[in-house]
Amino acid sequence: MKITFLLTSADTMGGTERATMTLAELLARQHDVEILSVFRTEDEAFFDSGAVRVRHLVDARGDAQRPVRSDAASGSDMAAAHRRLAATPSELVRPEWEAAFNRLADLELTEALSTIDTDVLVSTTPSLMAYMAQLAPRRVLTVHLDHRVSELRGVTGEPLRMYTSHIDALVSLTSRTRDWFAETLGACAPRLATIGNSLPDGFRPRSTLETRTVVLGARLAGEKQVEHAIRSFATAAADRPRWTLRVLGGGPRMRALKNLAAHLGVADQVQLVGSTANMAEEWAKASIAMLTSRVEAFGLVLVEAQAAGVPVVAYDCPNGPGEILTDGRDGLLVPLGEEGELADALARLMDDDDLRREMGAEALKNSARFTGGQVTQEWNRLLEELARDRDGGDRDAAKARRRALQAAADAEGGIAGAAVPKGVDRPFSDVAHKAQEVRVEAARPDVKRAGGQICLVKENTTPFEVMQDNLDLAVDVLDALGLAYALTPTAMLRHTITVDGADRDAFVADFAERYRDEPVYAGLLNDRGSVLRTVLASFLTPDVIPANCSRIRVFRPVLTGGGQLRVSGVYGCDVVFWQDTEDDETTVTIPGNTRYGATLPRTELTKAAVTRIGERDYRTLDAFAKTFVDQVDFPIDVVYTWVDGTDPEWLARKERTQAEHGILAAESAGSSARFRSRDELRYSLRSLDLHAPWVRNIYLLTDDQTPDWLDTDHPRVRVVSHREAFGDTGKLPSFNSHAIESRIHRIEGIAEHILYFNDDVFLGRPMKPESFFHGSGAAKCFMSPTAIPAGDPSLDTDLVFAAAKNNRALIEKEFGKTVANTFLHTPHPLRRSTLEEMEERFAEEIGLTASAQFRARTDLAIASSLHHWYGLFTGRSMPGAISSAFVNVGLREHHVRLHRILATRSHDVFCINDYHDGDVPEDEQADALAVFLASYFPVASQFEKGSERNRRLVHGGE
Repeated sequence: MKITFLLTSADTMGGTERATMTLAELLARQHDVEILSVFRTEDEAFFDSGAVRVRHLVDARGDAQRPVRSDAASGSDMAAAHRRLAATPSELVRPEWEAAFNRLADLELTEALSTIDTDVLVSTTPSLMAYMAQLAPRRVLTVHLDHRVSELRGVTGEPLRMYTSHIDALVSLTSRTRDWFAETLGACAPRLATIGNSLPDGFRPRSTLETRTVVLGARLAGEKQVEHAIRSFATAAADRPRWTLRVLGGGPRMRALKNLAAHLGVADQVQLVGSTANMAEEWAKASIAMLTSRVEAFGLVLVEAQAAGVPVVAYDCPNGPGEILTDGRDGLLVPLGEEGELADALARLMDDDDLRREMGAEALKNSARFTGGQVTQEWNRLLEELARDRDGGDRDAAKARRRALQAAADAEGGIAGAAVPKGVDRPFSDVAHKAQEVRVEAARPDVKRAGGQICLVKENTTPFEVMQDNLDLAVDVLDALGLAYALTPTAMLRHTITVDGADRDAFVADFAERYRDEPVYAGLLNDRGSVLRTVLASFLTPDVIPANCSRIRVFRPVLTGGGQLRVSGVYGCDVVFWQDTEDDETTVTIPGNTRYGATLPRTELTKAAVTRIGERDYRTLDAFAKTFVDQVDFPIDVVYTWVDGTDPEWLARKERTQAEHGILAAESAGSSARFRSRDELRYSLRSLDLHAPWVRNIYLLTDDQTPDWLDTDHPRVRVVSHREAFGDTGKLPSFNSHAIESRIHRIEGIAEHILYFNDDVFLGRPMKPESFFHGSGAAKCFMSPTAIPAGDPSLDTDLVFAAAKNNRALIEKEFGKTVANTFLHTPHPLRRSTLEEMEERFAEEIGLTASAQFRARTDLAIASSLHHWYGLFTGRSMPGAISSAFVNVGLREHHVRLHRILATRSHDVFCINDYHDGDVPEDEQADALAVFLASYFPVASQFEKGSERNRRLVHGGE
């Protein structure tokens, strides 16, 4: 066969052009193949293939367009005519479909296509399909290959609904798009096929996965969202300075992206390389590949990365990534737009060499689906079947029938208005969906748009309260219908309930009606938890739910803290629909698995139980009401050590004690920076109220000081004097944090399980107690890459490292092992019994620390380090993992980290400290910190006197 591909321009470097050239080269081995390029834009084509002829129609180089064909008339009068034609909009393709085409292109395409000598004509954009449908000779087989997510095209996709009935076949890159065409076009549809893009043939080097390089290949345009990649990389790389992000591709956003990298402080780690023709070699340099597109019809770059054995971290955008990648097997899929989860996924692969290698091996295996031989075979099969239909006489009759049905639909307003179901993610309903959002927002003063959705403005709430509200959205519907459900435990923070699949349509109908005029959404998810579509509740009907949707995430986006904190669909409630298990009548299948796996015995469905969250009881099953081995069911108390360094009485005590020790204020290791208070405690308590409501009691260990804003009548708050904690041990007054921390376990009534916070440590997002303790009771500890220098403490040793070295010596003495690292600046999970045992076992050493009124070279760092090492060796602690950040607000170069932390909100915890040798004046430090903390934690906690949460939750609304 002779096959001709239509391209707008074969000279540029784009995904459509690259994929078309690859396919043309593959088919050229068995067929006569050429590329017909409407415009010539460069002296040399970016893709130079000797196997495929490229023929241009209009020369667009220079100031004036002109025909390329040799027989075109010349002269000044014709040059003027060509200029007028080039300045006149096309009559065959509407300008809103594609502005590049003009009357000169119309004439040249009419001349070329009406006389073309080919068997098959393949268009590659909707506008080119419109030309092909109107101009191709009747005998030529016409195929359109759409390289975009067709269902999201908007006005540029209009030709797909106007002219598809005129062609012989429509090829999509993914099955999801093919299904959309089948649903949209109905009987007007030609033959529909799904054939993915192919890898170019030839040797493809494989990555070692040891380069510490993340590679992203994309045009630097808005829909590729490369800024998401840079911000997420900056978050992940904050604690991983040896990693590099390499961005391959050119485009209009190059300068803006360079500025962003500089603003985030990662300009030296982000390489914006520009376009390259050697992608195979580039992928071989990658350890991780990344894709952050808003939409991606196929994502050939994903396959290219996999062919180099590189695991991929990608947004689960429509439509390609979800069909190419298997989440958790050959890569990690992240909900679209969730930069925090994107950063977490990057960090996970950066830190786990074994996981990176395992996923890379699976990626290499998966890439075999897209080899040239496989794709060629599928195209040959399609073209042979089309030729048989043409030669057998069935083709003309079928095409005439489709055109008649198309004309009938056009008479009633067209396919776009009649045959396409509703759904936010489809261009034909964007206007209706947006209009409904506008109506709801206009009708309610407590609804505002943010983050691309309408949100309920609900002041002084928290993510955990919103999560329960979202659970109630679903449960209220089910209770009203009298339908059974079971609250189902998962590893996620958000709630999940399981419902009989037979009740899905009833649930959907009532949900849509109940929340018709509310800012309530439904995310439609597949078995892997990937979001297929998100719609307003009023648009949720059975016909918009994809066949592979097995769960619905219901949520009401909330704005709180004066609009500074948005609680999104990540914290929605998943309604999972169980189905009958195929070939096993004794079990049901629950998509996404449960604690017991994918199936559950039917007999378990009859064993009802009740569980309580807050003030409400919820139904569950006895099997789900168990306490699982990793779940924490014991109380956890928080301890803060806090000093008001501006208190005159405290300062007098400090100066008096320094004088007794012969210490000059300037020489004191306990210098003012360590005792400086910038209201960090207030905001750290806000982080607890927002992100850890499961904490039982909070103890504030102070030198008889109390913040004036703290509600000391709160039943969960107790201020503890150093005198009580020290008792008859140690020596007071103490200005040594090591000594004060050594007395934590002596606080009367404190729980066995303790989280120790410095007041400069904050929870960055909602957390589970299992992040800090195992259900067995073991305390988790979080190792830092910071090394402890070799040698014993000496006069020039920093006192922090002196304590670390003393810890090391004690561990060597007791267990014969040498420690070389410290622990991260995080909340420290402690066990009271471990601290008590250590004090008995190391009475002399710990007693010396407790008696040191200022930091000394004999100190042990007990709460922040020694406890963890001792717990590891005695089986009371275990290694854990946590996403953390550290900022020294005294260093100007660290201030960019504050912007990054606030912008992404992607860290579990972060610490904001200031060392003694900073280059930022104190007043500027205070200003930067005040703005940051008030923006990150805008909701006043229940522990603050007079706050709305304090009045409502503690004092009964007084």
